[in-house]
Amino acid sequence: MMALRIAQHELRRLFHGPLAWLVLASVQFFAALFFFVMLSRFLEPSGWAAGRGLSGSVVSGTLQLTATLLLLMAPFLTMRLFSEEQRMGTLPLLLSAPITLTELVLGKFLGIVVFLCAALALVALMPLSLLLGTNLDLGQFAAGILGLVLLLSAFAAIGLFISTLTSQPAVAAAGSFATLFMLWIIHIAGQGSSDRAAAVFTYLSMLRHYENLLDGYFRSVDVIYYLLLIVMFLALGIWRLDAMRSNP
Repeated sequence: MMALRIAQHELRRLFHGPLAWLVLASVQFFAALFFFVMLSRFLEPSGWAAGRGLSGSVVSGTLQLTATLLLLMAPFLTMRLFSEEQRMGTLPLLLSAPITLTELVLGKFLGIVVFLCAALALVALMPLSLLLGTNLDLGQFAAGILGLVLLLSAFAAIGLFISTLTSQPAVAAAGSFATLFMLWIIHIAGQGSSDRAAAVFTYLSMLRHYENLLDGYFRSVDVIYYLLLIVMFLALGIWRLDAMRSNP
């Protein structure tokens, strides 16, 4: 499938530059530091994690920090997907290649998602290492990992679409971060509003849906939210590229 070849090419391009390695190193360093601090506090007899257990405090806390770190890093990974093609003048050649726009968008999207999931896999080894000395709520851990995979996929889809809107990677990164941050904290806008408005803003919040999965509550509404978000922004990316091909 052509989309898989494009994804492989995107991964090779990522790892040939220093940015991907810097992202991996930064995420691992800060996640490991936070994991160690959380674990040390859990072992203190101060009752900080009373009633939440190891999975609800250390594991969930580590995964939530990982989501925040990758929210900060994802725009720098997605900013070059199409904006650099526009800046270098190679996008018309890419759009005229014998591949469909769907394959092109899916290929670049999958390349970024695989990279982000690789970073997640390395972080996930930290909580799993606790199985050597204690028990974990594996159901809650699996729900948290699923939520993070969906969240990272949404980050990639949003960043991909923003990168089609400009020829400047820095502008694409700033726009992606602004969009992700808005969707991350939009539930705050519902505070003090009517119940219906608060419900709408809460549903639009990526953080609220992620927190449900992080707590071990697998609800179809949370999964559907992320799938709709991913499909919508990928479709917008395809629509934008189609408009650019029709009106060069």
